[in-house]
Amino acid sequence: MSLDTESLYRLLPAVHRLRDDVHGNQLKQLIGLIARELGVLEENIEQLYDDQFIETCEEWVAPYIGELVGYRPLHGVAPRVASPRAEVANTIKFRRRKGTALMLEQLASDVTGWPSRAVEFFEQLCTTQYMNHTRLRALATAPVRSQNRMLTAGGPFNAVSHTVELRRPEAGSGRYNIPNVGMFLWRLQPFRLSSLPLVVDPADASGRRCRLNPLGTDMALFRRPESEDDIDHLAEERNVPAPLSVREFALQVRAATATAAAVSECDDYGIGRSVLISRNGAVMPLKEAGAIDPEQPNELLVVRIADLRDVFDGGGNFVGWAHEDDIGPHHIALDPLLGRVLLGTDRATEHASAPFVATFHYAMSRPIGGGQYERTPANVADTALPQLTVAQGADLQAPLDTLESTGGRLLVDDSLTFPQTPAFKVGAVTAEGAPGLTVVVGARNGARPLIAATGEVALEIGARGTLVLDGLVIAGGTLRLAAGADNETRTLVLRDCTLVPGATAPSLTLEHPFTTLRLERCIVGPVHIVAENNVAVELEDCVVDASDPLAFAFAGDAAGAAGGEVSLRQCTVLGKVHTRVLRLASNCIFVSPVTADRKQEGCMRFSFAAPGSITPRRFQCQPDAEHPHARPHFTSLRFGDPGYCQLLVSTSRLIREGGEGGSEMGVMHPLFQPQRETNLRIRLDEYLRFGLRAGLFYAT
Repeated sequence: MSLDTESLYRLLPAVHRLRDDVHGNQLKQLIGLIARELGVLEENIEQLYDDQFIETCEEWVAPYIGELVGYRPLHGVAPRVASPRAEVANTIKFRRRKGTALMLEQLASDVTGWPSRAVEFFEQLCTTQYMNHTRLRALATAPVRSQNRMLTAGGPFNAVSHTVELRRPEAGSGRYNIPNVGMFLWRLQPFRLSSLPLVVDPADASGRRCRLNPLGTDMALFRRPESEDDIDHLAEERNVPAPLSVREFALQVRAATATAAAVSECDDYGIGRSVLISRNGAVMPLKEAGAIDPEQPNELLVVRIADLRDVFDGGGNFVGWAHEDDIGPHHIALDPLLGRVLLGTDRATEHASAPFVATFHYAMSRPIGGGQYERTPANVADTALPQLTVAQGADLQAPLDTLESTGGRLLVDDSLTFPQTPAFKVGAVTAEGAPGLTVVVGARNGARPLIAATGEVALEIGARGTLVLDGLVIAGGTLRLAAGADNETRTLVLRDCTLVPGATAPSLTLEHPFTTLRLERCIVGPVHIVAENNVAVELEDCVVDASDPLAFAFAGDAAGAAGGEVSLRQCTVLGKVHTRVLRLASNCIFVSPVTADRKQEGCMRFSFAAPGSITPRRFQCQPDAEHPHARPHFTSLRFGDPGYCQLLVSTSRLIREGGEGGSEMGVMHPLFQPQRETNLRIRLDEYLRFGLRAGLFYAT
């Protein structure tokens, strides 16, 4: 403020200031009140000036400035359009580039939040050329001798000419025609797993067959995309989170080793890139298979890209992996499509004492379950607890026993495997009416520890106690809270955890009465809740996977007895459900029938329940009398696949847009994918040049 109390007061004649000083500075106090109001007025005038510019205006002013330039508001579901400020600021710039591929690509990324590539299909048409103006890159025939070009055929980076296609692109079918423009979108997100030892196949006595996935199963590797610096760059393959293939990766190695014997990195391999194999901090270099001299068995240790699929004999019996005999004793083979690694005989021996470690990326539709992503910040109550730390696969039971009687937080500091079967305990309080203890066992942000149990994992929670599991992956054993004699309440909370589905045994069994169970953003196998107990179960943003549509995903036991009262929000349940009371099912998908014993209690809203379900009253659910054949269709229902629980585009819009607010039903509801698609269609209608037609194509 330029006119404060002292400044205004000094403007008065000295005689008035002297007299005011004699009478208790009453005039100065009045000047102070005037100065305060002048300050408010001055600040308002300055803000009015700032409000004339989109960069400095108040949030409420941005839509009014947008109205002046003809800005059309969107669903604020993507981060870049949550506030219209940036879009309004770019409106004039985008309109100057109207209809260009570079602008359309940037527009698609902004309004959807997904990586994108714009393709002008007329450039990929096979046409008769004017001989005075030839286009050498527009070949009339397919270059079948070029692996680089043939591997991209039909995709977003297609380099093969096509004959004309007369279908319209709006339905996602027609592509190659003069007025057609394609917007390719990558919906899957890459997630990092860092510095994990290779997992040797337990069925392989030689110790050569390894996998990158710490669970010991195949896992498709994905590219970590490089960011684009400015709008003048059209997305290339290295800029999108696409799955890595054997041939394309091998071609990268060939190009990188054309001028060197071996290289430590290429587009997708190296420090800070998609994949890396190292040992004791040293990066294992790459080399093309054809550049390895078979007469030099002690040649520099190198990584080769190879197809390591299963090989069977004529009788259908498994005999090993492909190319096992082609890998030298000092070499390592990597298959990015399956996430497999084959060690040479000498390297397999070394791995037992000084293991090779890998950093790689997998993909999912959204961050859910255990992962190295940034998770929801811990509750204030959790961070105030005394804390212990464990890492490097050390013993978990000792610190857990320490916290049992005092309460506190055990922080797991890395993503390594803990081959243990711990018992999670929360001690009971003896004082009448005193609050119970709280024990939190969680992974730090950026860590994904795996607890590889070999049996049942006991949960012991004392009276009024709370046990929180946060960010853990638990495999090999059922979490069981046994019954007790007291009638005190206790609470079990699982946040961002994965209880690996796939086994016949349940992932979680609750037998203790008076228990509250909350699962948030979890992936779990079957859940068994004894119905006679006063157990309240709440699931939010979860996948409950029985691995078999005929098995029970939620029940009282494996035989299908009624389970306890349950509420579900934004969940996908793969398996049958039998509950005593279905208190609430909101924005959910039940792939198999649901049975609620008490139909007069609870409700189901904006959800899909398989035919044959017995549920409480429904509100805007599917299938209904008008649409009895509506069904969800998924990219994959196998845990570990990139498109796990992702709805296919071919799924009926009654399900894809049948959730609350027009979003899809199921665990992917918070992604608001239909709204993102609608945003893009609105913008394409505004920014496409006259006569052009655009289609949306999901690359993942």
